Amino acid sequence: MQATAYTYDPETRSGQVLLDDGTPVPFDAPAFDKGGLRLLRPGQRVRIEVDGERDDRRITLVTLQTF
Repeated sequence: MQATAYTYDPETRSGQVLLDDGTPVPFDAPAFDKGGLRLLRPGQRVRIEVDGERDDRRITLVTLQTF
């Protein structure tokens, strides 16, 4: 699934992405660390993996979108 980085806090390595429909979804440090990234800037396109549906949705991986 693709999304756009919305917020990122380098101290906690957590933040939010925006899905293509504009829905913000938070991610935590384990999801960020699993992607092997060092930094994330707002506006970057990212690839995410998600467990759950709707309100129970949880991001398990955040990494850069490559084409």
